[in-house]
Amino acid sequence: MRRSKYRRPSSSPAWFSGRRRVVVIGAAALAAFGGVVTVTQISSASTERTQQRALAACDDLQAPNRAQLSTQTRKGTYTTNNGQVTQHADDGAGDVATTAQVRARCRDWVIKNVSEEAVTQATTQARRGGGNNNGGQNNGGNQGNNGNNGNNGGNAGNNGGEASAAPSDAASAPAEEEQNNGGDTGNNGGDQGDNGGDQGGDQGDNGGDQGEQPAPAPTTPPPGAGLGVLTNSCDTSNLAPHDGFQNGNRCVSTEFGEVGAAANNSTLLITNAPRQVNRNTPFTIQVSTRNLIRDRFLAAGQGGYYVESSVLQNGLVRGHFHTACRILQSQNSAPAPEPVPAFFVATEDNKGGAQADTVAIQVPGLPEAGNFQCSSWAGDGSHRIPMMERANQTPAFDSVRVRVR
Repeated sequence: MRRSKYRRPSSSPAWFSGRRRVVVIGAAALAAFGGVVTVTQISSASTERTQQRALAACDDLQAPNRAQLSTQTRKGTYTTNNGQVTQHADDGAGDVATTAQVRARCRDWVIKNVSEEAVTQATTQARRGGGNNNGGQNNGGNQGNNGNNGNNGGNAGNNGGEASAAPSDAASAPAEEEQNNGGDTGNNGGDQGDNGGDQGGDQGDNGGDQGEQPAPAPTTPPPGAGLGVLTNSCDTSNLAPHDGFQNGNRCVSTEFGEVGAAANNSTLLITNAPRQVNRNTPFTIQVSTRNLIRDRFLAAGQGGYYVESSVLQNGLVRGHFHTACRILQSQNSAPAPEPVPAFFVATEDNKGGAQADTVAIQVPGLPEAGNFQCSSWAGDGSHRIPMMERANQTPAFDSVRVRVR
């Protein structure tokens, strides 16, 4: 299971970490200038440079291209039901920001986040140095103490070699490359450990006690900056991390993964199903899928729920599809979500691709009389409906009504 970012080193770009990463300046500058320049001057100069770089990046942003819109839908955002319900045509795709708006939001984010964090952290770090000109040399001592990191890196390489094989040849090749890289990482780690020890011996005694130093500040705003994004990670959640099993009130840290081009996005259609059947009488539902490679399934009961990011193969998502039938207590209101359905299967047959094909789902019979909703929907490796390039594309889902007598 992919760990959340607060439990593992982040491989994301600097802007993807939000307010948790800040500029570290002040202490090193004091050492360089022999304490002649004041903390405020150092903080201001470094902050200005960081902010200018971030603002320069904003000037390179361009407005997104306008997406294709539906032809018959009323355009824009409007309300219905006497103003009680707001409707966003094409999921808001028609309201495209201009280049000026995108750059203005970017600059606003930089001014509000980069400068304030930089000044605060620079002042704090300078004070921790205690006026000791050798404060910046403590890193050498820390590296020496952490020399064993090289051994850890080597172990990581060995562990990579023991990774379980993927279910298909197409998937196993990348995994093998990652194992080799793991070994190399281990060797490099060992070298770094030795170097760290040497540096510690030379400089560790002169180091000032600065404590843990934070990472550099973000210089580019995250996606959606200025739109009021609530959060984009589990770092701000009070819920326990999701562990791959079917438990609610958890925070899932698994990254969304890869999304294909619009023409390669998955679609699904129930092509044939009975309108009426007798109780406990078997029947067949025909399901057609397109752009879905049905070769990835991680059992939810084994901890495979919401743990794998979406993965593409030749531009197509890898996964499976589900089929379920549940009784409807009413046809005039949305059903309760928690009851288990009368029938549910996940279909994985190592087939499927860019061309549409059809799979026959055998339902052994439904136990009681009433109106049933029988549905099919595609799933990626984490059982989620595959992502789409555009917001106004219909996901890979279909549903029919079956009357049971």
